[in-house]
Amino acid sequence: MFGGLAFNIGNLSGTGLGLNALAGIPVTYGAIISALVVTVIFLRPGFRSLMDIFTQVMGILMIGLTIYVMLVGAPPYIDAIKESVWPSTINWMAIVTIVGGTVGGYISFAGAHRLLDSGISGPEHMPEVRKASIQAILVASVMRIVLFLAALGVVSKGFALDPTNPPASIFDLGAGTAGKYLFGLVMWAAAITSVIGSAYTSISFLKTWHPSIEKHESKWILGFVYLSLIILLVVGRPVMLLIWAGTINGFILPVALALLLYSIRDLHQKTEIRIPQWQSLFGWAIVALMLWMGLQVILN
Repeated sequence: MFGGLAFNIGNLSGTGLGLNALAGIPVTYGAIISALVVTVIFLRPGFRSLMDIFTQVMGILMIGLTIYVMLVGAPPYIDAIKESVWPSTINWMAIVTIVGGTVGGYISFAGAHRLLDSGISGPEHMPEVRKASIQAILVASVMRIVLFLAALGVVSKGFALDPTNPPASIFDLGAGTAGKYLFGLVMWAAAITSVIGSAYTSISFLKTWHPSIEKHESKWILGFVYLSLIILLVVGRPVMLLIWAGTINGFILPVALALLLYSIRDLHQKTEIRIPQWQSLFGWAIVALMLWMGLQVILN
C-alpha cells in the first residue's frame, strides 16, 4: 500500500503534466480535474468493467502515439542496441527507477488481484494467469522501450529536454508543434490509467480486513485517490515526485518478489502445479540483484 500511495502521488502529478501540455491547464488544476474523472468512474455501478474498458482504450492510444513520435524522431537504433547490451555508463538509480516504475511495488500484485476479483482463481486457471502476466509485462516493456527511443531520437540530435516537464519536450522537439498535444494525450492516458490501477490494487489489500471495506470499496478507493491528491498539492514538484515514486517502488520490488517466491515453496504439496527449480533460482537471483542495486542507490 505504501508503494501504491507513493506511485499514486506521482501518477496524479503525471495527469497534471499531461493536461498542462494538452490545454495549458496549471499542473495542480490538471491533477484535480483528473481526480474528478476517476471519481466518475468509481462511483458508477459495475465500475470494474468500465475501468477495464477505459484502461484498454487509453493503453492503445498512448502506445500508438508514442510509436509515431519514435518513428518521426529516427533515433540511432544500432547505438541503442549496443548500449543496452554493453553500456558504456551504468546509472543504478536510473535502473532501479525504471524497473520499479514498470513492475515494482503494487504493480507486482495488480493483475492477480484483478483476476481474483473476476472469480478467476485455482489451479485450473493457470493458463489464463500465465497468459495475462506475459501480455502485461510485454505491453509495459514495449511502452518503455518505445518511449526511450523517442527520447533518444530527440537528445541524439543535440536538443536539450526541459527539466520542468522532460517528457513534454520529447514530443514537442520530436514531432513539431503537434508533438506537444500528442504528449499531453499520451501522458494523461498513461497517468490516469495508473491512478486507477494503483488505487484499485492498493485498496484490494485491505478488503479482507473488514466486511465494511469490501462493501464500500469504491469509496475507499476514492479516499485513497484524494489522499494522494492532497499530498501532491502540499508537496508540489510533480516531476521529482514521479521519479521518486518509481525509485521507491524499485526498493519495494525485491521484498514483494521474495514474498511470492517464499509462498510458492509448498505449492506442489497443495496443488498439481510444479514450479521448475530454475525459475525459483532465477527469481531469487533477481531479488539479490535488485537489493544490491538499491544499496548502490542509497550509498551514492
